[in-house]
Amino acid sequence: MIRVFNHYLHRRTLLQVFFDLGLIIFALLAVTLSQGEQVGHVIPFAASHGLSLAGCVFVINSATGFYQHVHNRSVTESCARALLALLLALPVAYGIFSLLPADVSESRELMTMAAMAAVAAVLVHRVYAAHSIAQSRNRTKILIFGSGEVARAVGNTLKSADPHAQIVGYFPGPNETEPQVARAEIIEPQGSLTETALKLGIDEIVVALSERRGGSMPLRQLLDCKLYGVRVVDIATHFEKTLAQIKISHVNAGWLIFGDGFNQGVLRTSVKRVFDILFSSLILLLALPIMAITALVIKFESRGPVFYRQERVGLNGKGFEVIKFRSMRTDAEKDGKPRWATVNDDRVTKVGRFIRRVRIDELPQLLNVLRGEMSLVGPRPERQYFVDELVAKIPYYAVRHSVKPGVTGWAQVRYEYGSTVEDSVEKLQYDLYYVKNHTLFLDLLILLETVAVVLTGKGAR
Repeated sequence: MIRVFNHYLHRRTLLQVFFDLGLIIFALLAVTLSQGEQVGHVIPFAASHGLSLAGCVFVINSATGFYQHVHNRSVTESCARALLALLLALPVAYGIFSLLPADVSESRELMTMAAMAAVAAVLVHRVYAAHSIAQSRNRTKILIFGSGEVARAVGNTLKSADPHAQIVGYFPGPNETEPQVARAEIIEPQGSLTETALKLGIDEIVVALSERRGGSMPLRQLLDCKLYGVRVVDIATHFEKTLAQIKISHVNAGWLIFGDGFNQGVLRTSVKRVFDILFSSLILLLALPIMAITALVIKFESRGPVFYRQERVGLNGKGFEVIKFRSMRTDAEKDGKPRWATVNDDRVTKVGRFIRRVRIDELPQLLNVLRGEMSLVGPRPERQYFVDELVAKIPYYAVRHSVKPGVTGWAQVRYEYGSTVEDSVEKLQYDLYYVKNHTLFLDLLILLETVAVVLTGKGAR
């Protein structure tokens, strides 16, 4: 894993991005070099338009989820995503190269065809790479130090979440008695921990001991491993970089306080505010026709207000009034008791079910963003009733209020809608990751993944 602007990305993800962009540039360069005497005149236009197309393809591939390291996606699903990306990318390629000036008209048609062919080749390769046997080679070799319940949790996480990880085995801790993993997966020590790791060619050691007292942590051997080039991470860091969340069950206040992250500097706040104003204004302008139609349909279907206003908890626990399109009946909480939305909730109207599925009901919150009460990206704001309940039951829940709430967030693109305390714990772990590592780079990634969520309707209720 490589940390880019505080966010963990897999090396193969970066290689995939660079390969796709390079393929497009290479195809256009090859066509340009075939133009003979016009090469010098055509190259500047090919470079500028090629880079524009490469950027658009990156956005489309990101929005359709091709750069997520998901190993349980079927070939059919990958082909469907590729087809959707192709339907979006081909018109973009044609449009970009139709803008070439008249004095390179002789090369325009050839370059347009090359650009469209390169886009198709990129998407074919995306599907191939996602299911190729070659992807399973040269995986990161990981040794889990421990054999108890904590070590088993780490192993299960790696097997389900990281297709590029190869668990070599479990190295029992000195004070661990009854192993909780399969005995066949326990490594027979070949000397010390350091010697075993070097003989097995281990790339990374995850320290997952259930018992750390009484000298069970061989600090000198772990340091030697690190000095020999083997990465050594604790369990909290492991979950942070593998799942992009902070596991509440494996962190303590000291790890949160003395570790990096949780930076709320003036520069970051100012950049985020400028970003919010520019992008929310642009989205609001583009979405005005959709919002107008939505308002008319809501009014036509049922009596009551078009907009739904509700008190939510914002930055530093301060309350504000969130604005959404009304998607439920006006008597949704006639008994006065707050309730989470559930699957097939009978309080949701027919129009409401559709606009919630494609997230149109959230668009009026752009006004909250412009007023400074919310951000485009951040933890979703909750009602005071639920906040009081969750703060009392979940450690560190109030930490999510150290940043502005968002229209979309890391928890929203990584975890489906939840209506229980257990779901809130899972979502908080993603929110804590965002609060700890948020940058403009992560905000852009979340916005791109939000597009994929909207296209698939994932998690809507």
